[in-house]
Amino acid sequence: MAEPGIVAVLVDFADALRGEGVVVGSGDVLTYCAALGGLDPTDLVDLYWVGRITLVSRHEDIPTYHETFLRFFLNAGTPLADVLRLRATTIEATLTAPATDAPAGERDEQAPLGLQASAAEVLRHKSFAACTDAELAALRRIMAAIRLTPPRRRTRRTRPARTGRTPDLRRTVRASLRTSGEPVTLHWRARRVRPRPLILILDVSGSMADYSRGLLQFAYSTRRAARKVEVFCFGTRLTRITAPLRHRSPDEALRRAAALVVDWEGGTRIGGCLDEFVRTWGRRGVCRGGIVVVCSDGLDRGDPDVLATAMSRLSRLCHRVVWLNPHEGNDSGQRSLGMLIARPHIDELLSGHDLASLAELATLLPRLG
Repeated sequence: MAEPGIVAVLVDFADALRGEGVVVGSGDVLTYCAALGGLDPTDLVDLYWVGRITLVSRHEDIPTYHETFLRFFLNAGTPLADVLRLRATTIEATLTAPATDAPAGERDEQAPLGLQASAAEVLRHKSFAACTDAELAALRRIMAAIRLTPPRRRTRRTRPARTGRTPDLRRTVRASLRTSGEPVTLHWRARRVRPRPLILILDVSGSMADYSRGLLQFAYSTRRAARKVEVFCFGTRLTRITAPLRHRSPDEALRRAAALVVDWEGGTRIGGCLDEFVRTWGRRGVCRGGIVVVCSDGLDRGDPDVLATAMSRLSRLCHRVVWLNPHEGNDSGQRSLGMLIARPHIDELLSGHDLASLAELATLLPRLG
């Protein structure tokens, strides 16, 4: 059960919902308080979703609940200001509500609050290198809520389908036995669709220190959204961190992943690390037919010939090579020797310096399949 001070606020919130016409019983309020007892009541994301699950019983009440929640908890002078002591800017950056729950004509108005709020919009286009610790924490919450659509491919195998180009002769003949041999209904088959492997290779060297933590959080969100995801980190050596990122808690997962990487914020050997990935993991079939995303600024201290050979082999093993360069568009990003060598083997070159560029990558991935 939540603390008494929090309980009083939750009861007032339930009364506000009743005033707007939402049917909320005393048992619903008790369930709300009990559910928050095992969570952090100062996190408005948990506060919002637990309340929506326990207090709303009709789909048509969801927009009313959403508006009432925003008005009750975000307006100045509410009881939550004294109890929780949270800043509205942090709340706006972290709270999200799905646009798909609203009617088709109201989806723009019911879009995620984290993407509508002005503070969150600034964070969305603000470089990771220029963000404060509080802003980075807000961005981590937003990225944790991202649901990626993994790239997919059509296989040679088929499955029963309502429509298609290939007739299912066996099902059609079997169904015709019920109609004296007349094929009244035609049955079809369509090709199966399976997710492509997605491999993230993150540069954690000193030159990428301002961006590597944000990219690591994005890798965690990607790992939680799809099954066939492998994550590697490299500086002077290659480290596989897929297993630590399976942990349910994002903070614990990132802590375990960081503990495995011994060359954090050190030197850079892009060619040597990619060559090790191709020889050790690529030849095992990890990236065969997959999408490989390399996140690096291209500042390499290794042998250029090794990088050229590794990129050539990598492009032949995988389906697509995507490169995220936080300095893309700057002179440092365009003039780095590593980028000049790798560019002929890159299918898509994007920037990974802010949340908007990572969202662009998330939008691009399904099309690469």
